[in-house]
Amino acid sequence: MFRLLLLLIIVVPALEIAVLILSGNYLGIWPTIFLIILTGVIGAWLAKKEGLQTLRLAQLQMQQGQLPSGVILDGICILIGGVVLLTPGFITDFIGFYLLIPFTRATAKAFLLKISQRMMNSGNFIFISRK
Repeated sequence: MFRLLLLLIIVVPALEIAVLILSGNYLGIWPTIFLIILTGVIGAWLAKKEGLQTLRLAQLQMQQGQLPSGVILDGICILIGGVVLLTPGFITDFIGFYLLIPFTRATAKAFLLKISQRMMNSGNFIFISRK
C-alpha cells in the first residue's frame, strides 16, 4: 500500500506538470490559468452543494432510525473529490469532478465498498459494534 501511495505521489504530479505544459503550449498561458481557476471555483461550489445535501440526507436518515451507510460513502467521496479539486491540474480536476457528480460517484462508491469488504474479510480492517 505504501509503495502505491509513493508511486502516486511521484507519478501524478509529473503527469500534471506535463498536461499543464501541453495545455499552456496549445491554449496559451492565460487560458490555462483561467481554466485552472474556473475548475477550482466550480469544484468548490459543487463540493459545498453536494456536501450539504449529503449532510441533510444523513441527518434525515438518522432521525428515522436508519444507518446512513450509503450516505457516509457519499461523504467520503465528496471529501476526497473536494480535496483533489483544490490541487491545480486537469487530471486531479477530472478525478475530483468524477467523485463529486452523483451519477459517476456511484461507481466510486461501489469500488470503495468492495475494497472495504475485502479489507474486513482479510482482517486488515476491524469493525467494532457497540450494542
